[in-house]
Amino acid sequence: QVQLVESGGGSVEAGGSRTLSCTTSGAVYTIECMAWFRQAPGKQREGVAKILRSGLTTFYTDSVKGRFTISQTNTRTTLFLQMNSLNSEDTAMYFCAAARSGYGCSNWRFDYWGQGTQVTVSS
Repeated sequence: QVQLVESGGGSVEAGGSRTLSCTTSGAVYTIECMAWFRQAPGKQREGVAKILRSGLTTFYTDSVKGRFTISQTNTRTTLFLQMNSLNSEDTAMYFCAAARSGYGCSNWRFDYWGQGTQVTVSS
């Protein structure tokens, strides 16, 4: 089992920045891939960014490319999401997730989830 705990959410003005963190514990060695998802009120949850085990391969959804950066510590015990140039469309609950397999990672099927941290962007 893997436990994930997000932190760093809060209120930020449009155009501002925020960094989210996700602390992992448990069977971290089983993780092949980690990701950030978000869910805005009334909308489906969407994958925002993901990073492979090596830390060398990342993927971003189009709406955050060039503004968000996903990274992890070498030990893969902490995942980050640096968010810049925030706008109202980024307001959502942000979730950290981990996948045990490359297949799951490729298909956005994750096995472990955190409780989420709220980010609210005000204009």
